[in-house]
Amino acid sequence: MDVQFKNNELEELEQNPGFDGGYERGVVKAFRKRMQLIRAADDERDFYALKSLHFEKLKGNRAESYSMRLNDQWRLVIKFRSEKSGKVVVVIDIEDYH
Repeated sequence: MDVQFKNNELEELEQNPGFDGGYERGVVKAFRKRMQLIRAADDERDFYALKSLHFEKLKGNRAESYSMRLNDQWRLVIKFRSEKSGKVVVVIDIEDYH
């Protein structure tokens, strides 16, 4: 899937090995692994198939968004957008759910 980032900090977090964005090492490592999975996926069904991701649609005012687990505390929030070339994943944020 194609990927777009809501902010440049998340893009740098994926691409720059020396940048941690203020997150702990385990969160950064998990984020980079999830980004590899996202780029390799054909569509969101691939995420549902991997139960360890805890991929789920959000509710309420975030009904357009989805989250996947980075660790017990942190989640990666994404959205999907359709374009002529196919589906695009928009990486929104890394959020603390606790």
